[in-house]
Amino acid sequence: MLEVTGLTAGYGRTTVLHGVSLSVPADGVAAVLGHNGAGKSTLLRAVVGLLRPRSGAVLFEGEDITRLSAHRRVRRGLAYVPQGQQSFPQLTALENLRLVADARRDGRAALDEALDRFPALRAVTGRRAGLLSGGQRQQLALARALLTRPRLLLLDEPTEGIQPSVVAEIQETVLGLGASGLSVLLVEQHIAFALRAAERYHVLEAGRVTSSGARGAGAERAVREALSV
Repeated sequence: MLEVTGLTAGYGRTTVLHGVSLSVPADGVAAVLGHNGAGKSTLLRAVVGLLRPRSGAVLFEGEDITRLSAHRRVRRGLAYVPQGQQSFPQLTALENLRLVADARRDGRAALDEALDRFPALRAVTGRRAGLLSGGQRQQLALARALLTRPRLLLLDEPTEGIQPSVVAEIQETVLGLGASGLSVLLVEQHIAFALRAAERYHVLEAGRVTSSGARGAGAERAVREALSV
């Protein structure tokens, strides 16, 4: 579904990613793990087109999209949920969703499907997004991304900043996305959760992939050794 090869990217004179290569299976989940500052968010921004790489390539379903703008990548089937449960705080939850749904021919059906997937949002559709809990805002961000009916979803630490009582619910939601046939590139720091969700993992350290492998016996130990945790 996604193939990243030799990707180098950064900000100004600072290089953050150094020749990163990884892949996401069709109808599956790949996880990227690493400490803060390893370059995980930069990687997602480069994949979705918010940051132009200095070298390397991004292939989506076999097509080179390295030079495509972000909105053209979204049209081809990418969706991005950045870190931090981002929303328009002065708009209601429903208005946040309608910003995306109203631009689509199948928007009403897509909106109903999103609310069916996140039933807890139905009770707060009239509440301003800025007044929602962290878990509710994360569900809102996920629902908004799914309204575009993506084939590949990029998730940046979906459990970060979420109260413990809701983390398990967010994790089950992500697991359900993978089981539904949607391809997912998951950036996550919770090792056990990431390896439960993903068929493959990639460890990123100082902008380089230092370890890759498949889910299975010994995977968690290998990741912890790569991260020295």
